[in-house]
Amino acid sequence: MEDEIASICSALGAAWGGAKACTATSGPGFTLMQEGIGWAAETDTPVVVINVMRGGPATGQPTSSSQQDVMQAKWGPHSDNQTICLAPASVKECFWLAIRGVNLSEKYRVPVVLLSDTFLAHMSEKIDLPDPEEIEIIDRPRPTGPPEEYRSYDADINGVPPLADFGEGYVVRLVGNMHNKAGDYSRNPKDFDFLIHRLYNKILNNLEDIQTYEEIDTDDADVVIVAYGITSRSAKAAVRMAKDQGLRVGLFRPITLWPFPAARIAEIGKKTGGFLVVE
Repeated sequence: MEDEIASICSALGAAWGGAKACTATSGPGFTLMQEGIGWAAETDTPVVVINVMRGGPATGQPTSSSQQDVMQAKWGPHSDNQTICLAPASVKECFWLAIRGVNLSEKYRVPVVLLSDTFLAHMSEKIDLPDPEEIEIIDRPRPTGPPEEYRSYDADINGVPPLADFGEGYVVRLVGNMHNKAGDYSRNPKDFDFLIHRLYNKILNNLEDIQTYEEIDTDDADVVIVAYGITSRSAKAAVRMAKDQGLRVGLFRPITLWPFPAARIAEIGKKTGGFLVVE
């Protein structure tokens, strides 16, 4: 596309047409995509955005790495929203987390951000590619009733409404404003309250399914290093060196950055002497 705004909007259109949709950018391009990501959150649109982070601000340093877009991955779109953000630490994880990101976006009808970085994008590593039939594929929920009974935002018990493709005979209403279950624009406070809580709870009520992380010796550590992405590889090497010197150091690596694994961090905090966050 001619720019990142067109790219994210085209990806949303592809999703509404029935495709599994993904787009990619880095740094300032991610900033340009925020309005589209907010629209995706408001309209329960499944889409994956790969952001290969680089140094900033603005155009910054295109060939230098950074982890500065972590907060933007959560709070980039204005006002309240819930997204899922995954942070790979290897070429292998770039492959598998891309698949997981698509599955999560489809299952919960939510934008998913895959946060890579410049160093990782330039890295070459060997991975074993699976046979395509071995890959788990999750599709978005689909309407089961006739078109005349379909309401665009009438969600299931998990808070995820079925999504009909354009051109299938269903009236699909994609409303970026506050709306009710039918997709009608609404200024009713009850509709506003229900919609915001539904968008939040379809993520927050399924944390065990969404959140993943890696732990090394966190149970008896005097200090636990917290690191993610490419930085966690250096942190892991430091933990090994520290243990060789008899120091009790652990590592906690969040793979799901958003929603943040706060409950597990709190559990570790009760047992360790402190955290060292490396970014």
